[in-house]
Amino acid sequence: MAEAYQYSRVSLLNGSPENDLSLEHARISDLSSRQIEDVFESKPLAVRLWFTVATWESRLLWILSWASIVVSEFNYMLTFVTLMFCGHLSALELAGASIASVGIQGLAYGIMIGMASAVQTVCGQAYGAKQYAAMGIICQRAIILHLGAAILLTFLYWFAGPILIAIGQSEAISEQGQIFARTLILQIYAFALSCPMQRFLQAQNIVNPLAYMSVGVFLLHILLTWVVVDVLGLGLIGAGLTLSFSWWLLVITNGLYILFSPKCKETWTGFSSKAFTGIWPYFKLTISSAVMLCLEVWYNQGLVLISGLLPNPTIALDSISICMNYLNWDMCFMLGLSAAASVRISNELGAGHPKVAKFSVLVVNGNSIFISTIFSAIVLIFRIGLSKLFTSDLEIIDAVSNLTPLLAMSVFLNGIQPILSGVAIGSGWQSVVAYVNLTAYYVIGLPIGCVLGFKTSLGVAGIWWGMVTGVFLQTVTLIILTARTNWDVEVMKAADRVKRSSNEATLDLVTGV
Repeated sequence: MAEAYQYSRVSLLNGSPENDLSLEHARISDLSSRQIEDVFESKPLAVRLWFTVATWESRLLWILSWASIVVSEFNYMLTFVTLMFCGHLSALELAGASIASVGIQGLAYGIMIGMASAVQTVCGQAYGAKQYAAMGIICQRAIILHLGAAILLTFLYWFAGPILIAIGQSEAISEQGQIFARTLILQIYAFALSCPMQRFLQAQNIVNPLAYMSVGVFLLHILLTWVVVDVLGLGLIGAGLTLSFSWWLLVITNGLYILFSPKCKETWTGFSSKAFTGIWPYFKLTISSAVMLCLEVWYNQGLVLISGLLPNPTIALDSISICMNYLNWDMCFMLGLSAAASVRISNELGAGHPKVAKFSVLVVNGNSIFISTIFSAIVLIFRIGLSKLFTSDLEIIDAVSNLTPLLAMSVFLNGIQPILSGVAIGSGWQSVVAYVNLTAYYVIGLPIGCVLGFKTSLGVAGIWWGMVTGVFLQTVTLIILTARTNWDVEVMKAADRVKRSSNEATLDLVTGV
């Protein structure tokens, strides 16, 4: 046993082409279940083996996740930068852009990213099972469903003003929000294409090219936004249109890579009419995925919307929006790590390695807790400087400073919760987690936030306490679910799911569709 581990260790550490991600992934994945079990047994050799295998797994996780983190962060930073420019226009325009970004754009992105998690589940398991032909059809089905959702969401964007007024926002803020939302209509259709394509590439461990594309588009977006908003003086309209344009640049670069890269030749075999058939089973998983993540995303956004109903709504909205932007930045980092965890777990379940999947869960959670502790400390240390990036208004800076202890607490919890959600996505538990989110967030957390925000002197801080309560309950529940999981059963479920998808792909090849 020791010789087998030592051989693998030497192979992994060699400075040669054998350090390629796919080969390293294969070596770690091919550790037998018995070898992983020995790591957990109380033998003199076990402690050394545990640290050795944990190091391998951490290394693979970060090779896979660094690019996923870059993609997640820089995609989010497109909106982050846009709001920073809007914040230096005026407090009212920042409030309008923030409420549209959170209440309208965020809702749409929550739906799109939630639906796309089904691609992550099925494509990840198909890739692990080496059923490559099924993956392109799955991606195409996802795009069809996403475009259908984008058409429906267009009406939400167009009538953003009346909707915001109907939920209690002031007319001045709603007017600015409608202007910003209408400039983002083109962005919805970019979401509909980009979200499935990115998950399709991530499922097959193609992450570095995605990172380069995201960074390139982000740098160009900063330049374009500065020219449009500051130089040309096009204000809120220019900022929103530039944001939509940058997302379409992402779509174009992602699409060209899928169509022409040799790395996708086995998984993308061209457009197929089969994508329009057999769509119902996939649609059910898509709905479960969308509900699971949307309940989570909308919870945070709903609390921002509620803060607009407090006395002095401009200050309340600006302060909680600034804090929420930093929380979202942290969440994007963790969601990148979560995406890597999801790919790892779905690949291992598809390959029939339950013990390796379980071990991956332990390693990724250890990494995330360490990182979230560092991020929480940064928030507390730089509590004043962080708010000054968005505004020079002393009243808003003071309000943000008062919220930072709660922000730090949320940052720590969000270092654990997204990772467990990634485990759920990789395992295909979206339906179960949807019920957990509904109960923890809306039955318990939201009422607590409303009571503390409106019936006590806490105000915005009371609303945030409701969010912290919901996230804490959801995290505890996910820990219990993960700890009680029978990974052998999950392997059987993954095999059944992949078999259905591969049968459909095989039919395509036979019929020549």
